[in-house]
Amino acid sequence: MLVFVLNAGSSSLKYQLMNPVIKKVFASGLCERIGIDGVLKHEYGENGQKLTLNIPMPTHKEAIEAVLTTLTTGEGKVIDSINDIDAIGHRTVHGGEEFSGSVLITPEVIETMKRLSPLAPLHNPANILGIEICQELMPSKPNVGVFDTAFHQTMPDYAYMYALPYEMYTKHGIRKYGFHGTSHYFVSNEARQMLDKKHNTRIIVCHLGNGSSVSAVLNGRCIDTSMGLTPVQGLMMGTRAGDVGAGAIQFMMSQENLSIDQALDIMNKKSGILGISGKSSDLREVLDGMSNGDERCRLAVDMVAYNIKKYVGAYVAALDGIDALCFTGGIGENAALIREKVCAGLDSMGLVIDPVKNNRRSREARDIATNASASRIFVIPTNEEYVIANDTYRVVTEVK
Repeated sequence: MLVFVLNAGSSSLKYQLMNPVIKKVFASGLCERIGIDGVLKHEYGENGQKLTLNIPMPTHKEAIEAVLTTLTTGEGKVIDSINDIDAIGHRTVHGGEEFSGSVLITPEVIETMKRLSPLAPLHNPANILGIEICQELMPSKPNVGVFDTAFHQTMPDYAYMYALPYEMYTKHGIRKYGFHGTSHYFVSNEARQMLDKKHNTRIIVCHLGNGSSVSAVLNGRCIDTSMGLTPVQGLMMGTRAGDVGAGAIQFMMSQENLSIDQALDIMNKKSGILGISGKSSDLREVLDGMSNGDERCRLAVDMVAYNIKKYVGAYVAALDGIDALCFTGGIGENAALIREKVCAGLDSMGLVIDPVKNNRRSREARDIATNASASRIFVIPTNEEYVIANDTYRVVTEVK
């Protein structure tokens, strides 16, 4: 089965064409600057040939049309026709309590996603747009939604509830939902296989990138996660503030004469690594700044590591121990210093990192704990696209 995986954002979209049964990727790419001018970056073929095309993309429709044309014609061609595509799998961000798994897209599903859009105003509308365009361009193909929030729906009520008046939950659905679920699901399952232990597994996954989150996974089921009602809660991220007390937000608003929308814009887009370092939201640039003696960059790096470490410690307690600590995402997979700082001093929890293994570069999943470490420390490249493609294959096959 050929699955077209689509992740539609507000001004960009990622795609991949994959056969999940044999785990073969035929092409992948990114459309950027939608609504401005339009750039398509396409990677295809056995040797990963790369192609960059400047194509006008006034809307997402032109972007998706450009992708389908590139897949079927010219230098980047990998299939003869869009009829070769069997199904479309969509990354869908917020499923609320309504979706605890991946589902076949129906008009009712789209209406529910629209109703949930206030919970993810930057993501759900773009996801819906991608779905509706694919339905228009490929009307005979089934579409499947794979929700970021679904994996976290196994959290117990005492973990997902906020200590607000209970009617805030019953009337408005205000609770913790969590995100990055496809990544946490994939990495925790990979870790269980690496442990060769399917039962009584206690795994903590650190998905670290421009957006970051930590989850506690017991026997393959999420019991807690760091992001909340929206992605701004939890860890300090590229531009997101993470956990900030409500009093601090109110005081900032009063001192700067800010509306709630302006305050949230600061917390989502101008805070985190960017806000502290004053240099960049890209940790690589901040690490360079730290090595050159920039104190604000040093502070940003220390804050990032400390925030992750606090969540790891809390989740070890929540899990009553730990079998494996996993790092994934752009930062988790590549920033050895962050992994080192997070694991420093966790010997009492059975986590002892091997500095040589930690600094060794590899694209493969690997164990970076010392041989004497009671618990394992894994670096596992995430593969959210495979999860989306595989779930799409499963849902479509079940329907048939």
